[in-house]
Amino acid sequence: MTDWPVLRTYEPDSLARIALPLGGIGTGTISLGGRGDLRDWEVTNRPGKGFAPDIGFFALHLAEAGITRALQGPIEAALYEGSNGSPARGHGLPKFANAHFEAAYPFGQVVLSDPDVPVSVRLQAFNPLIPADSDRSGIPVAILRYVLTNDSDQPITATVCGSIRNFIGTDGSGGEIAGNVNTFRESDEVAGVLFATNREDSTAERAGTMALATIDTDDVSYRTAWLDGHWGRPLLDFWDDLSADGALDPRDSGDPAPVGSLASGVTLAPGQSRPVTFLIGWHFPNRHAWWPGHGSYEEYSEDIVGNYYATQYADAWDVVTRTAAELSQLESETAAFVNAFLSSDLPETVQEAALFNLSTLRTQTCFRTADGNFFGFEGSHDTTGSCFGSCTHVWNYEPATAHLFGDLARSMRRIEFGHATDENGLMSFRVGLPLAEQAQSFRLAAADGQMGCLVKLHREWQLSGDDELLRSLWPHAKAALEFAWQPGGWDADRDGVMEGCQHNTMDVEYYGPNPQMQGWYLAALRASEEMARHLGDDDFAATCRKIFEAGSAWTDQHLFNGRYYEHEIRPVSDASAIAKGLRHDEMGAKDTAHPDLQLGGGCLCDQLVGQVLAHIGGLGHVLDPDNVRTTLESIRTYNKNSDFGSHFNPMRSYALGAEAGLLMCSYPDGNRPQRPFPYFAEVMTGMEYTAAVGMIYEGLVDEGIAAIADVRARFDGKHRNPFNEAECGYHYARAMASWGAVNALTGFGYVAAEGLLRLRRRPGAVDFFATGDGWGLARQTEDDVDVEVLGGTATITTVELTD
Repeated sequence: MTDWPVLRTYEPDSLARIALPLGGIGTGTISLGGRGDLRDWEVTNRPGKGFAPDIGFFALHLAEAGITRALQGPIEAALYEGSNGSPARGHGLPKFANAHFEAAYPFGQVVLSDPDVPVSVRLQAFNPLIPADSDRSGIPVAILRYVLTNDSDQPITATVCGSIRNFIGTDGSGGEIAGNVNTFRESDEVAGVLFATNREDSTAERAGTMALATIDTDDVSYRTAWLDGHWGRPLLDFWDDLSADGALDPRDSGDPAPVGSLASGVTLAPGQSRPVTFLIGWHFPNRHAWWPGHGSYEEYSEDIVGNYYATQYADAWDVVTRTAAELSQLESETAAFVNAFLSSDLPETVQEAALFNLSTLRTQTCFRTADGNFFGFEGSHDTTGSCFGSCTHVWNYEPATAHLFGDLARSMRRIEFGHATDENGLMSFRVGLPLAEQAQSFRLAAADGQMGCLVKLHREWQLSGDDELLRSLWPHAKAALEFAWQPGGWDADRDGVMEGCQHNTMDVEYYGPNPQMQGWYLAALRASEEMARHLGDDDFAATCRKIFEAGSAWTDQHLFNGRYYEHEIRPVSDASAIAKGLRHDEMGAKDTAHPDLQLGGGCLCDQLVGQVLAHIGGLGHVLDPDNVRTTLESIRTYNKNSDFGSHFNPMRSYALGAEAGLLMCSYPDGNRPQRPFPYFAEVMTGMEYTAAVGMIYEGLVDEGIAAIADVRARFDGKHRNPFNEAECGYHYARAMASWGAVNALTGFGYVAAEGLLRLRRRPGAVDFFATGDGWGLARQTEDDVDVEVLGGTATITTVELTD
């Protein structure tokens, strides 16, 4: 049993909102609640916020003491009241008096104690998370280990029992249950209950199997059903049976959704600790495609694209059997990663922001189709994905995927350029599924999304050294940049300035030059220059350089107002002159000659996002360094708010009361447009992280770390879930921008083809690095750097230290 690291401890008054997702990349999750309950069972190919089977809990029986308890802490006060009493699952079960939660994602631990119970319990829950190994980080399983400690001076016989309703066929939002059946199974590794259905519905998204199994098989009893009945009879009979002797007796049932229970017994000597480990596995192969075209951003179509994980396992029993056989290795490699990351000298708030937001990769925000390709919604609503299509302008912000799972990032680049980009260079910023029929169905280009993808292609090539990837995608990438130069396009006169109609992540079009699009465009020109030169396309590289230099100089001269960069609004008198595919039919200004929904003279929180990603990609400054630093100082000065109780916001609130955060936009000169872009008064964590990372890159280290700390203080377990930063939906992809602080503080850069690792010179530093295909630690002394690759593969022959 591996010792688990702890980064954050949440006390009893900060447990209510905790829900740590347990599941693999692209598999969906079951979440561990702060008091040890299991909530949000999101395993059937769509989100399921609030859904949990009515029976889905673990209990402890102590024979000598005659005590039976649910393995949970006290119910939070918010769940005391309902029309029929408490709405909490398992509200009537006796529980432990005390609980606290310890976390270092993906590890979550619930510590339970009670003065009337002679055994204390530490619930350890996780799913493997191993950088550079997306397959073993993509197992559809939740691992729950109950470590029992005998606090008495007498031997104790203890039984841990898990019970789950077979809910296959529904997930709380749709579908129906019919003909479900539970079967007891045993193998060399595990014993447990397989949950299946006899219903013939092989294409339903909620069709599949689940399994509850234990690796501690010396003293196992089980039920494949509970008694039928009402007025509490089934639960009463189960509780009495378990409480009688800790062993389960079989029952018959005609319930179409039978409950399966599995118990494992151990004997504890005085002072002894012993683990009892359970696995909950699932296998739901029929992921449906997201809706093609403009009709809906959240609906699902009838087309089945499948799940990659379902091609790796025959069913849920195969999942738990094979996971059990590898459990020790999976756990030790996950712990090695987390321990290495936490052993670095990164500030704890940066470690927390970077590590805890990796949970998004495991949620229903993300998935892998049966062919292995990686996709993502922007986030997750209660029962549907939020905004389909691996939206380029949202996913642009996060570098976490590229640095921890390079194969998944490269998959996204292949989709963006190889499938979503047409022969004219228009990249549909929402890719349709199935790819063969719908990849380009959206037919709308986002200026920031398209330019950002060029920056990311350069990054993925640098990190991997994969010339084949670059060569195969370069014709599409070149066309994507040239698309900006078409008549009526973003930069038709090729002067390096985006003057045209620019759809962007604010869900509107900006008209005229603005810092957000300019930064992306300048970074894209630099990235394209580097890629073209490497491939021998010297003329194109020279063109990119010329346009970049002109655009960079113009931006500093005309958009920088001495404090920050602002937007020069340039109306378009003739809307028909705008090139096709640049203007959304519904979201932006209706009158292009007098456009509303603009940024104007505001100080935008993420106005330097292109510059930040240029730094992360090793492209250097694309704007004047002094102006960039001054701008970031201004963002901290003008956009910082610590009193949201007196702040007016006509849209969504992600910060309230006395919380602190960076506003999306401030208007320090009082020159706000009458109707600015819709989100101007909001707070979005992905944008806050972007500004904070920019500050760190420009030497404003304390200010950047403080901005990150302000974000994480809002996700404290009491008010919000520490493992769920929302924007347009839960588990929002943009929040993984937090990983950028790791790169900024360490100065990390990697050129795989040269075996070159770049770090910031900091004698005595312990730097964590991740290349996408390998990861490790670099320890700096006054005269040397000791580099240790701890996982995956990374060839490092040269270390370059920068000041």
